[in-house]
Amino acid sequence: MQSRRKFLQQTALAAGSLLASKSVFAGAANLGDVTKLTILHTNDVHSRLEPFPMDGGKNQGLGGVAARADLIKKIKAEEESKSIVAGGDFFKDPDAGHVLLLDAGDIFQGTPYFNLYKGEPEIKAMSAMGYEAATMGNHDFDAGLENFATQLQHANFPILLCNYDFTNTPMEFKSQPFKIFRKGKLKIGVTGVGIEMKGLVPDVLAGNTKYLDPVENLNRTAAMLKKDKGCDMVICLSHLGYQYREDATRMCDIILAKESDNVDLIIGGHTHTFMDAPVVEKNKSGSDVLINQVGWAGIILGRLDFGFSKLSKNNLTKSHTVLIGKKTSE
Repeated sequence: MQSRRKFLQQTALAAGSLLASKSVFAGAANLGDVTKLTILHTNDVHSRLEPFPMDGGKNQGLGGVAARADLIKKIKAEEESKSIVAGGDFFKDPDAGHVLLLDAGDIFQGTPYFNLYKGEPEIKAMSAMGYEAATMGNHDFDAGLENFATQLQHANFPILLCNYDFTNTPMEFKSQPFKIFRKGKLKIGVTGVGIEMKGLVPDVLAGNTKYLDPVENLNRTAAMLKKDKGCDMVICLSHLGYQYREDATRMCDIILAKESDNVDLIIGGHTHTFMDAPVVEKNKSGSDVLINQVGWAGIILGRLDFGFSKLSKNNLTKSHTVLIGKKTSE
């Protein structure tokens, strides 16, 4: 982890290899055809529809859905038209590049837009940008479950949660525990876990929502996705928080990764952690689990590029952190 100031100074399009000294594409002659998946992600946008105002603040000019939408559109156009590597040669192929756009919760609360419109423009903006799935954060309860359920009429993407039981609440049948996305030949399973609401969400707002053990429910869902459904990759959208130094036993993404099985990537939220690159943890079986989170307020768009081949299922080839908007001063 690095300081937010250093992170932003280095971030315009910072890319680096994480798990191997050579790109998986460079070794394609040995691995066979490589299919590329680009995962774009945000978390804790907190109703930041417009860039931060030009008021001399440290975030002035950053963020905003217009700039994010343009960036997402550009990346999708670039990746979906790229060539694939096969036998050391490049050629055009529609299976070459695929993009998956995700959010890890706390869509709501933080600007007057939420106070006035209760989340409608936020959900509409995400739909227009092509988000394919999101999970809930604690602030998404802030206007009550009935409001969140109502705003989902504007969503063309699912809310994924495997550890909240919404029986007898307005959110009953409004979320789902997982979804499988087909990206060319790939099957990508995505699920989500929410944070313990007690102490964060007033009972009157949480209603009859039941919090279930995130490790138990994630592992059950991930095993089904990987073993029964044959997913090439399993992703968890988590709003548990990256880690809590003041309480090492508090459930967080670090603990979740270590106690997980069949999960390849955790995209996190809640702690507003600016990560310069994903962290790698070992799960219960000794396999790698990546964890990533990109701060808050839509300042950063996270980007992870993976390569899939017959011999190498999901190598991370590059990690990018893309600054949204133009920073004019420190």
